[in-house]
Amino acid sequence: MKFGAVNNPEDIDFSLPDDHSKSLKIYSKEIQKPNIYIGCAKWGRKDLKNFYPRGTKDELAYYSTQFNSIELNATFYRMFPPEQFAKWKEKTPEDFRFFPKINQDISHMKRLNNAERLVDEYVHAVSQLEKKLGMVFLQMHQNFAPKDFDRAVSFVKYWPKEIPLAIEFRHPNWYNDASITTELFDLLEKHKITNILVDSAGRRDLLHMRLTTPTTFIRYVGANHTSDYTRLDDWVERIKKWIDQGIHNIYFFVHQNEEIESPKLSAYFIKQLNDKLGYDLKVPELLS
Repeated sequence: MKFGAVNNPEDIDFSLPDDHSKSLKIYSKEIQKPNIYIGCAKWGRKDLKNFYPRGTKDELAYYSTQFNSIELNATFYRMFPPEQFAKWKEKTPEDFRFFPKINQDISHMKRLNNAERLVDEYVHAVSQLEKKLGMVFLQMHQNFAPKDFDRAVSFVKYWPKEIPLAIEFRHPNWYNDASITTELFDLLEKHKITNILVDSAGRRDLLHMRLTTPTTFIRYVGANHTSDYTRLDDWVERIKKWIDQGIHNIYFFVHQNEEIESPKLSAYFIKQLNDKLGYDLKVPELLS
């Protein structure tokens, strides 16, 4: 994941911003212990180096014994048929969850314009995951700007409400004009769409800490630097705060600019959550 990569991560201020004041109203004290799903972006052997034991024949089947979720980026590049999602569902444990990315034909080619047929096709396919479908997410191209706000409005109105959705907007102009930012977040909150937080070295503006639902969807991008671990420590503390405030779901997916040790970072993060927050999440086994 090259987006937000920098050549000098040691010079970046990685401290997490304060929570957005309007996020507080979406919490509910009724939730004592939220669901936490942590995973990588891909399960391929070439992406998760030194993770699969020798002789592993089915990468997804093994991956799903080590993690409870996957941020499924493969669906961005290709429209998989419904049968493929059904096969993936059958290969994984009952408590495993998929978080598939919306196909680029919808987000980048059509740019949400006149995409209803493709949306219907995509939704039908991912629905084959049934209860193992965690949340679908839409990542817009960084040149999709506020001038196309009407397309975003039409898309979220058309999106089927029974399929949980999160969206990531990347163009800087969504965040450098307070009135535009408020209008965007109000739209997402009204339609119960989760606003994605991106923790990446080169785009700190995407870490706006504005939650629009009682779910947080975090895309964490390590910089292949020692700071990757201290940044994760900070996230543990922030998640503890959110749990105390009553957040419902925490979805956290680990990337790196160069995919070298995402499983190692994930294992560290999961262990910290277990030790400090009292969870009993599976810690992935790592090859020596």
